[in-house]
Amino acid sequence: MNNYKLTIQYDGGRYKGWQRLGDSDQTIQAKIENVLSEMVGEKIEIIGSGRTDAGVHALSQVANFKLSEAKSKSESEVMTYLNRYLPQDISIMDVSIVSDRFHARYNAKAKTYLYKIWNKEYTHPFLRKYSMHVEKELDLAKMEEAAKFFLGEHDFTAYSNAKSKKKSMVREIYSISLEENNGLIEVRIRGNGFLYNMVRKMVGTFIEVGLGEIEAKSIPEILASKERVQTGGLAEPGGLYLEKVEF
Repeated sequence: MNNYKLTIQYDGGRYKGWQRLGDSDQTIQAKIENVLSEMVGEKIEIIGSGRTDAGVHALSQVANFKLSEAKSKSESEVMTYLNRYLPQDISIMDVSIVSDRFHARYNAKAKTYLYKIWNKEYTHPFLRKYSMHVEKELDLAKMEEAAKFFLGEHDFTAYSNAKSKKKSMVREIYSISLEENNGLIEVRIRGNGFLYNMVRKMVGTFIEVGLGEIEAKSIPEILASKERVQTGGLAEPGGLYLEKVEF
């Protein structure tokens, strides 16, 4: 068997997320699997490094799949075929044959998510689908203060909409940066893993702190409570990007 590693970019705006759904093929995974299956004439399943929600984008998602020796293609053949037949809002940036033991999900050591906030009273015509518009001026210093409380290892139950109660909700955040450039605020969060809606809830809290609606010092109490009702709003999906996966 040959094990292929894919590096993928996509605009998630019109999709129901990464993961294939039983009642719809309108997901990123399904689109790629369908094209690969056509290429080799048999059903192919791919493994992603993680699931992005409906409407969320990726600058560098990673996935892998395997082909038997009889069905194997060269790296360039796979890349050319996928980019020819995939929708234009999904691009394959790289294809490489890797060790048989490589697993896109289990081998991922860290991920970085990027969130874009357009912070002007007027809308940005070219960013409106790819950022969250916040009209009132945000206090970046207060948002940076809030970010410090998320660093390190915490139980993020309060900052997730994950339904499973069996899986651990503990995650470690390695770094958070906030940069502002002429109204565009970019938030980067790097950690060892993320729960369902976790990044969007964290950014929602940053926005509330930046608007003066809650105090940054309330975050440790919210984390300790493990109660989702205490967390703030969910930032819009269009501003979120999976930026990097580390192995």
